[in-house]
Amino acid sequence: MNKRTHLFLVICCISKCAVAQVSKSYYECVRVADSLYKIKNYKSAAINYSKAFEANNSKGFPVDRYSAACAWTNAGDFDSAFYNLNRIVTFTNYFDFVDISIDPNLNLLHKDLRWQELIEKIDKHKSQTTLVQPVLSQQLNRILVEDQKDRGSVEATQEKFGPQSLEMKTLWSEIKRKDSGNLVAVKGILEKYGWLGPEDVGEQGNIALFLVIQHADLATQEKYLPMLREAVKNKKAQGEYLALLEDRVAIGEGKMQIYGSQVGVDSATGKYHILPIEDPDNVDKRRLSVGLPPLTEYLSQWNIKWDVEEYKRTMHDH
Repeated sequence: MNKRTHLFLVICCISKCAVAQVSKSYYECVRVADSLYKIKNYKSAAINYSKAFEANNSKGFPVDRYSAACAWTNAGDFDSAFYNLNRIVTFTNYFDFVDISIDPNLNLLHKDLRWQELIEKIDKHKSQTTLVQPVLSQQLNRILVEDQKDRGSVEATQEKFGPQSLEMKTLWSEIKRKDSGNLVAVKGILEKYGWLGPEDVGEQGNIALFLVIQHADLATQEKYLPMLREAVKNKKAQGEYLALLEDRVAIGEGKMQIYGSQVGVDSATGKYHILPIEDPDNVDKRRLSVGLPPLTEYLSQWNIKWDVEEYKRTMHDH
């Protein structure tokens, strides 16, 4: 393999993952909004959060809705602040009562009559939640957003500045920094509780566990692969997650992947290609067995045309 080729995250291959359905422009707008918020340009930050939600069919991660609420609060627009907070409570059953009560960014809302109504809704949801580990669910939801937010900007940044640009190197450096912190948290959860299923921490929390391990170093992936295998057997995780991790580990160990989920990108040209596959004639049968779409459909996301006969000839030539 070309030394200038590196593995590329294939988040879109999780067909049922809500993260995969997020608009690319959503992440860009949120990134701008976060930057503006840090320098206390609250009105412009709030407007960019709104642009993000508009670009994603009025949908947004709870943590971004929360940031938007804080931005609107500090900008003096309480109606917009309550709108975003109520979206969180209505659509995500937000129950992190302590955090929202003591957050100084929302202090200006406390004298508004709508504040007590909001707190009562949160308290009600907290008492009615059916999740076994609701607090861990909130933690993992935040980890999921941290895992995905900057990755959502990779393609646009590469197209704009180039694969070897300072901007790309800076972006990947920030991604690795966040990955390191997320991994510490997820390792602690897995070691204490094992692999938690959707009934324990919700669908998004379950996805977060997988993604953080998928993005970890090879030794960590190898360590938790047996745990994920067991989790799939016990219906604590989806088979497609296991397929992705099996492929990632196989490629990392210098072997051929089984499901064709791993795509490489030449860091010099930015062009994508499929990494080596075992028994390519039957790859779609294996993909179907774990809930993954046909390889032709999957690879089209990277403008890669899948022709099994051409692939075999290419591999034979090498």
